[in-house]
Order: sequence, then structure tokens, then C-alpha cells
Amino acid sequence: MKAGIVGLPNVGKSTLFNCLSNAKAQSANFPFCTIEPNIGVVNVPDKRLDILADLVKPEKVIPATVEILDIAGLVKGASKGEGLGNQFLGNIRETDAILHVLRCFEDDNIVHVDGSVNPLRDKETIDIELQLKDLESTEKRRDKILRSARTGNKEAQKELLILDQIIATLESAQNVRSIAFSEEDRLNYVNMLQLITDKPVMYICNVSEDGAISGNDFVDQIKQVVAQENAQVLILAVSIEADINELDSYDERQLFLEDIGLTEPGSAKLIRSAYKLLSLQTYFTAGEKEVKAWTFKKGSTAPKAAGVIHTDFEKGFICAEVTSFEDFSRFGSDQKLKEAGKIRVEGKQYIVQDGDVMHFRFNV
Repeated sequence: MKAGIVGLPNVGKSTLFNCLSNAKAQSANFPFCTIEPNIGVVNVPDKRLDILADLVKPEKVIPATVEILDIAGLVKGASKGEGLGNQFLGNIRETDAILHVLRCFEDDNIVHVDGSVNPLRDKETIDIELQLKDLESTEKRRDKILRSARTGNKEAQKELLILDQIIATLESAQNVRSIAFSEEDRLNYVNMLQLITDKPVMYICNVSEDGAISGNDFVDQIKQVVAQENAQVLILAVSIEADINELDSYDERQLFLEDIGLTEPGSAKLIRSAYKLLSLQTYFTAGEKEVKAWTFKKGSTAPKAAGVIHTDFEKGFICAEVTSFEDFSRFGSDQKLKEAGKIRVEGKQYIVQDGDVMHFRFNV
């Protein structure tokens, strides 16, 4: 699963990417520093994994991960190919969620591509370009099915209604994610369009140190504007995150965080939030060889979740032995869990829960 970091040039995207991935993407005080998207595989912080590892003492501990892309900055006219528009829009279409960085701080030493700091304008600039691109692809699809709809094809007529709703929303400068589609309509007509403004989004308000905890007026403006958009807002002082990232020891980092009133790096909170934004959850396998966090889509059945390990596990699924993380951490071993009757045997219809500790039985 991929999340793409987007925003105008020079708002802190690559610096944030470096904080998340330690990949050291190029970062500089001029537009279009990033051209090809940088890609980093980022561990998802999860204290439960550490607790399981302390109990089981395995040879290896393997966390869940999210793939993060640092995508080139967008400018006005990108939907028509201005700047790196076509490349940017192609890259973002490949992601599953959007991390939209907005500059919410003043600093005369850092150039703004539009000459002044205004996160509402910046958001609107990118929204309009993404909406125009979605409008273009939706209208192409509408032209393609219009003849079938006019000849009485019921399926085409139904799709036409959906497309007209999407077009009207985009023409009113609203994002497609604001439309409450039925599950059936989304599955049959919407998902195949792969619309950029339909992707889940988190707005990351990049603030200075004095706004790292409670934000500032810029952040309040963004929260008010996105309230109806079904989007998340996260406050992050990216420059401070970069400073923390340069410290060598865990103790030094904790002291730095305490000095500014934080309990953990904002980057850790961002990764967990991105994981949730993608509707991802975690189950665990725990044995002497390894304790591992496995990523699955929320709402998955046991066979689907087993398929994350190997397709044979899904094809030959027999059952799953399941206990909750809370019970595992309380009793500490398979033997004690069995004695307490805390291991359940679940079948093909079981919906896997976040934090389940699982052992699959299968036969191929």
C-alpha cells in the first residue's frame, strides 16, 4: 500500500520524507528539487509488537510497513502539463492515499512559490488541478457510454447518473471523496475511474516550533475548510522533526521532545495515521523464529488475512487459532492461553480484528 506526499514546491515534502524514511531525499530551497518520486518503506510504530517480542523472545522481530512516495511539487496549470504536472499526476494516481503538506509558518528565508504564505490558497491550487484532471477523465468516460445510455442500456444509464453526479461535484470545486456513494455504486462504477480526488487524504500542517503542539491561525483555517471533506488534519513541525532525526541516541531524542512538550516524534504519529487512512490494520504471528506484524485491509475475513502471508494459506485455509493481543500479553504463552481457554478456533467467515494473534491451519 502506498501513500504519496504531495504539495506545492518548497513546502517541506522532501524534508518530511527524510524524517519518515531516513532515505535522505534531496531537499533544497528552490522549486522542483524533487523530480522523480523518492520511495521509502517505513516501519509502522507499534508498541504491541515490542511487548510480544519481550514475551516470546524470538530470533527476529518484523514490523508492519507502509510505502511512502515523495512526489514532485505541483503548480498552477499542472492539469494542462505546466511544470511537472503530467508526471506529478501520473505518480499520484498510483498511490492509495494522499499526504498533502501545507505550509503553515512564516519564514522570510524560505521562498514560497507564490510569494506569500497562504495555506488556504495553496490547498485550493492543488485541489483545482486534481479536480480538473478528474473532470477530464470522467468526461471521457461519459462520452464513451453516452450512446449506450441513449439506446436504453440500463447499466449505462445507471453509470451515466453516477458520472453526472461526479462531474457536477468537480465543477463546483468539490472533491469526489465528499460524495457518499453506496457500496454497490462505488464497486461497480466509481472505483474503476481511479479518481485522484476520491483518494483518502490527510492534510499535514507544517508549522514552526511554537505551533508544534496546538497549531496556529493557519491550522485553524485549514481545519474549518476541510471539516466537510471527510479528511484528517495533522499538525507537524517538519523542521523540528528533521532536527530530532539528526540526534544519535534515543535518550537525546526523548529529551529534545520533552523540552518542546511532545511525548513522541510527530513522524511516528503520522505513520500510524497514514496506516489508518489506508484502512489498514495489523494482526500478529508469534513464534520462536519470529514475531511479525502483518498488514491487512480492515474488514478482511480470516482466509483473506491468511493470504497476506502466502496465497496457499488462503487457497487451502482450514481454520485459524486466534487470541487477542490483550489476552496474549496477560497470559504470556500459548500453553497458559490454552489452559485459560483463551484460544479460539475460527472459520472462513471470521472477520479479523486489529491486534489478533493468529496461527493458521491450511492444506494445499
